[in-house]
Amino acid sequence: MIKLSVIGHLGKDAVVSTVNGRNVINFTVAHSERFKDAQGVQKERTVWVDCGYWSDKTAVAPYLKKGTQVYVDGTPDTRAYVNQQGQPAGIITLRVSSIQLLGTKPADGTTNGGLGNNYSAPANNPAEQSSSNVPGSMDIAEPVDDLPF
Repeated sequence: MIKLSVIGHLGKDAVVSTVNGRNVINFTVAHSERFKDAQGVQKERTVWVDCGYWSDKTAVAPYLKKGTQVYVDGTPDTRAYVNQQGQPAGIITLRVSSIQLLGTKPADGTTNGGLGNNYSAPANNPAEQSSSNVPGSMDIAEPVDDLPF
C-alpha cells in the first residue's frame, strides 16, 4: 500500500456531490515549498493535489473553505494528460482516508508556518448563537465521541 500525507491550503471551497449513491467531498490542496536553485536564486514550487473524500461524514464540508489549512492522508494516484499548450502534464489525485483542519490563511496572504495558530473559533456571543441553527450543548443527544470528523 502506498500512502500520501499532505499539509497545505485549499485552493477553493470544497464541493459535496453524490456519485452512485455515495457522498464525496472534492477539494484541491496546494503545498508550496521554497528552495534555492543551482545558481542560489530563491524559488518557490507549488504542488496541487486533487482530493476526493468518499464518506458519509459530510459535516466537515462547510469548514473546507478556500485558504483553510488542512492535513489529509490517503491513497495517491497519478494521471497523465496533454495540457492546453499541447505539452504532456500530470496530476496527483488523492483518495482521502482522513482529514484534519489545521487553520486558516491570514487575510494578508502569508502563511503562519504553525499548525492551526490562526484558526478562529466561533464567537461565544449569546445573541449570535440564538440567531443560528446550531444546537446548544444541552440540545445534543448523541455521544460526544461520535463527531462527524
